[in-house]
Amino acid sequence: MTTMMDARAASSAERSRRRGVTAFLLIAFGAAWGWEVTAHAVLGWSLVNPLVQLPAGFAPAVAALVVRRWVTREGFADAGSRLRLRAAWRYYLVAWLGPLAVVAAVIALAAATRRWNPAVRPVADLIPGVPVWTVPLLLCLIALPATVLFWGEEFGWTGYLLLRVCPGRPRRAALVAGLIAAVWHFPLALLGYAEFGHLTVGLIGWTAWIVCQEIILAWLRARSRSIWPASLAHAGNNLVLVPLTTAMLLGPGGFGEDGIQLLVVLVLAAAAAVPFLRAGKED
Repeated sequence: MTTMMDARAASSAERSRRRGVTAFLLIAFGAAWGWEVTAHAVLGWSLVNPLVQLPAGFAPAVAALVVRRWVTREGFADAGSRLRLRAAWRYYLVAWLGPLAVVAAVIALAAATRRWNPAVRPVADLIPGVPVWTVPLLLCLIALPATVLFWGEEFGWTGYLLLRVCPGRPRRAALVAGLIAAVWHFPLALLGYAEFGHLTVGLIGWTAWIVCQEIILAWLRARSRSIWPASLAHAGNNLVLVPLTTAMLLGPGGFGEDGIQLLVVLVLAAAAAVPFLRAGKED
């Protein structure tokens, strides 16, 4: 009798999980893609417009909130919403300075190819009116308050989907969640936000970039037991890693966007290999 009841409970929990993941994906994709297409095709807005980006960026959080509260009614106990600054400060430090370390590794790799010509002026143009050596530090400081903006994605991807998509299999979950998050970003490339010289090559590289990033974010989430280090690392990717590598490597005689993307993916893949290979069950 007990075994039968346990089996029924497990079956019910599995149905609830699948229902929740399905609802999450429908809301996260439907809200983001629907708004991006409407803004671009109907309103004529550029996807660079913050009024387009912000609502789309919070679609995964809205999806997770709706699913947790009304679809599966599982609540928020494992959402990782607490900051846990005292216990997880090491992971906040990794999340904050990690993107700068990736920039340094990318530039070193570029220099090793002997195709990189150091350009100070494009870096200085990122934040005009300040000494060029302060620009990386200032970008890192800007990433701190911007973390709140990237909570919208991470509350959905690492706070919900990562824990539900492949329960008990963190390696597979990181890969699957990364692929889903990559596809979710595709309208940005298809509607003019990100432009690639070769669209197919660019999307493949972008997918690899996001998957590698998701592996690292999954590790931060598991080790810190909070989604906030992942949100900080996401902010650093967008506001530190991307601007600095683009400013330093893009231009006449430079690598081009596809080349920069390849360099970043190689470094991120190397960084992601350690937590990916050593991943265990979620804490």
